[in-house]
Amino acid sequence: MNSTATATLIEQGPAPGPAAAISTSPRPGIDAIKAKMKATWMDGDYARFATYMAPGARKILAEWKMERGERLLDVGCGAGQTAIPAAHRGLRVHGIDIASNLVSHARRRATEEGVEALFEEGDVEELPFPDASFDVVISLIGAIFAPRPELAAAELARVCRAGGRLYMANWTAGGMVGQMFKTIAGQVPPPPGVPSPMLWGDEETVLQRLAGRFSEIRLTRKVYPAWQFPFAPSDVVAFFRTNYGPVKRAFEALDTAGQRSLHAGLEAVFSAHNSAGDGAAELTAEYLEVTAVR
Repeated sequence: MNSTATATLIEQGPAPGPAAAISTSPRPGIDAIKAKMKATWMDGDYARFATYMAPGARKILAEWKMERGERLLDVGCGAGQTAIPAAHRGLRVHGIDIASNLVSHARRRATEEGVEALFEEGDVEELPFPDASFDVVISLIGAIFAPRPELAAAELARVCRAGGRLYMANWTAGGMVGQMFKTIAGQVPPPPGVPSPMLWGDEETVLQRLAGRFSEIRLTRKVYPAWQFPFAPSDVVAFFRTNYGPVKRAFEALDTAGQRSLHAGLEAVFSAHNSAGDGAAELTAEYLEVTAVR
């Protein structure tokens, strides 16, 4: 699959102090929202789910400028699908994720593959690192799910050293994953007051969130490479339902009729974005690539 389309270059002035003018006061219910999010991402079997995304993750990682020996933070590292390949490339890797079971999986995998990488449970809205701890900060479909994106953006900037780089891959609202979440929301509404994660795939929103913290912001819409399944879209729905926490939880919240309706809706989304045939699926999922300099 080929990458697409529009690139944006924005030059910003020097970044102000971290999290300036941003309120960190807890919003009513935020602890409950985060607890539910954590339980969702720990449900299913994301480590298995991520095996089908891993080839694309490695291709995206290979395009990001990183040097051997640099300190790298992978935010929302999941089961290590980007952090561990980065460690193989000789970077000094630290991964963080809200789901403790995925952190444990990433640690085991790093040990099995004989690479040095540190993994710990943590929250992108309150990263447990000193200022300017990393040369490179990356997030491949991870930080976008934080319920308070203004805090996430401030923390991504705070832990990145001056002159360091930020790389993100964020789903777009109009792409396959955005349409998948839209279909789910039509039957199982998301928590009120939480911005859509897909806003991290909107150029204007990203510029607003990163402006003043990063310079040389480049935004490019691309298609996630090599997201392939050896079974048809209907079985892809079943795979997501079993292994991908957000979809699994959505099905569990519905009665039998609602589950049939959701299955049909998701199958339609996957079929519309399937570039393969003959009982297979190659999903064309658009994302926004974000690159910036601290």
